[in-house]
Amino acid sequence: MYLAAILLLMFILPLGSIAAEASLSAVAPAALLLVGKWFVFWAVGVRLLLAGMRQIAKPVFTAETIFGVTDRKALPIVQELGFGNLAIAAMAIISVFKPTWIEPAAAAGQIFYGLAGLKHAINPARNRLQTVAMLSDLWIFVVLAAYLTAISI
Repeated sequence: MYLAAILLLMFILPLGSIAAEASLSAVAPAALLLVGKWFVFWAVGVRLLLAGMRQIAKPVFTAETIFGVTDRKALPIVQELGFGNLAIAAMAIISVFKPTWIEPAAAAGQIFYGLAGLKHAINPARNRLQTVAMLSDLWIFVVLAAYLTAISI
């Protein structure tokens, strides 16, 4: 289930949304803008919304399954991570309606995913789910970095 959600939110839905908007638009939108818009919406907005809601409602999953922490004292920390994820997610989801929010949401997502991916990468004892999280985090970091670099040139 986790892997399917990652594939949908990090690849299939953003690419499908880009293709759909490009084909349905009367005026050809710039491909770069579509990449920013839809990767920010799906990979930053929806993914972090779902993660944040799960971290708040069921912090045990993130603590035990992702991080291997069984101490119940960690659960409030996981819930606070969920609050942060919801804040970034809200900005990214709103960016579909307020295009001026795409760049700030992309920057926030890039920082979050880059640091999270790096943290997973330096963990020599990471499990399968942590490896999936690492790869998807680093993937979206690269996509967002490319987008932000390209619009800055």
